[in-house]
Amino acid sequence: MKKLFLLRASLSHAAGVALAGSLALLSACRGGPSEETPVVPIRNMYDQDRYEDQGRSPFFADHRMMRPHVDGTIAREMENDPVVASGRLEDDSAYVLEVPQIVVSRKGGMDALLHRGQDRYNIYCTPCHGSTGDGQSMVVARGMLAPPTYHQDRIRHMPDGQLFATITNGIRNMPGYYAQIPIDDRWAIVSYVRALQVSQAAVPQEAPQ
Repeated sequence: MKKLFLLRASLSHAAGVALAGSLALLSACRGGPSEETPVVPIRNMYDQDRYEDQGRSPFFADHRMMRPHVDGTIAREMENDPVVASGRLEDDSAYVLEVPQIVVSRKGGMDALLHRGQDRYNIYCTPCHGSTGDGQSMVVARGMLAPPTYHQDRIRHMPDGQLFATITNGIRNMPGYYAQIPIDDRWAIVSYVRALQVSQAAVPQEAPQ
């Protein structure tokens, strides 16, 4: 039994010494200089020319360093439906009247879209527009010019696509949120704004008998 215990202790000590030696060897090699010539299979990918903004390029016929987008191409993360991306009809003649059905479908239905819109509205819109959309918010109470209330006829009758474009591009003191809020979330906010308008609408009074 004593011999077995000593054997195990010896093996454990040897393993510990080997591990410490390996770690020391690796730490010594990390970041160390080498006199060997680096192996570079594709030189032009290893050592590339740097292009400066507004610079001149001898490669292109017009010598412009900054290149426009190639017609008909989009990035993988971009929306490929121009109606969904812009809020306007395909012929660009007017704004779409309602949230595109494809957005409602891929967000899981109108209920899910409204819940997402409420969540995003509370984050991005409430600070200025207020929790009910009346424009009476905390920043207004501290001196900022109040934005227009959502509960006026002009905005009530505004096409959904125009509301979407306003969120996207901004208007007057309001910045555009095209970078901060994804496209479907902007449409979700539009849906929630419509729900706020319905919830705050005056109930018509019945005429006296």
